[in-house]
Amino acid sequence: MRSNQVSLLACPICKANLDLQVSDRRDERIREGTLRCARCAAHFPILNYVPRFVPEKTYADSFGLQWTKHARTQYDSYTGLPISEERFFKETKWPRKMSDQAILEVGCGSGRFTVHAAATDATVVSLDYSAAVDANYMINGERDNLLIVQADVYSMPFKGGSFDRVFSFGMLQHTPDVKKAFHSLLGPLKPKGKIAIDVYAKGKSLRGKLATKHFVRPVTKRLPNSPLYSLCSRYVRLMWPMAKVIHRIPRIGPGINWRLLIPDYMSSYHLPERILREWAMLDCFDMLSPAFDNPQTIETVASWFSEANCKDVEIEYGYNGIEARATKP
Repeated sequence: MRSNQVSLLACPICKANLDLQVSDRRDERIREGTLRCARCAAHFPILNYVPRFVPEKTYADSFGLQWTKHARTQYDSYTGLPISEERFFKETKWPRKMSDQAILEVGCGSGRFTVHAAATDATVVSLDYSAAVDANYMINGERDNLLIVQADVYSMPFKGGSFDRVFSFGMLQHTPDVKKAFHSLLGPLKPKGKIAIDVYAKGKSLRGKLATKHFVRPVTKRLPNSPLYSLCSRYVRLMWPMAKVIHRIPRIGPGINWRLLIPDYMSSYHLPERILREWAMLDCFDMLSPAFDNPQTIETVASWFSEANCKDVEIEYGYNGIEARATKP
């Protein structure tokens, strides 16, 4: 972080201003230091350029490992296709230039959407509960208009009404209380500010309810993350030749692969085989490792926005299941 970014933060406990004490500065960036609350005396470390407002171990540790192993896997600069860029602007429907705006990203992972939010020239704060913030900082941390923070969605280190826009992609379903997490996103948002989210859709069909991961996760989510990742990556490598053959079965081939826990994007994106296999490893682990996996119905998502009295609500099935946009009252 940089010294001038302290004003973007507040104590997550009492929302008072934070004082900065610097231990190690590298040029304009603060590598190590402490943020101390001016009111309640709570203090929070800055480690490896990132302010930390969470304990060392969290329920999102699997994502820290996942995005360390696959820091660039989903980046457009790595795939050569504008997959994340298109998804960011189609899901948010926001302008491509927002230099006078402040944007909060909650659940940034390794930063596949951070890079596109920052490219709008807005002031961007990207937050994640896991150590994935380190991967994001490694790739995007030198941007002057970006602050990366490790914090809890239920207790974010910002004052109310600080941001013009908030978005959260790929995160809500992995929280213990999805509804509470959603409503937490609205706190830092200014009145008439814009919010965009997505969340996994709960399968209503028997086929969706019988997805293989639902039967395997009760065991795999309890395994240590590193051995589970090794198991997933070895499994995908072993099954990949068969998966390519199965994929060719008309109509049902890709579905069979997903039933076999081999995420199949072979028809979705024109990517090199090594990247498709890498995505399969990433998503196999992503399916089996999270402590929480709570898909929602579109009716439930609609009720959240209604309870919050949001305006201009748009809800539809999209990239990640259910996507929604609205304006805070």
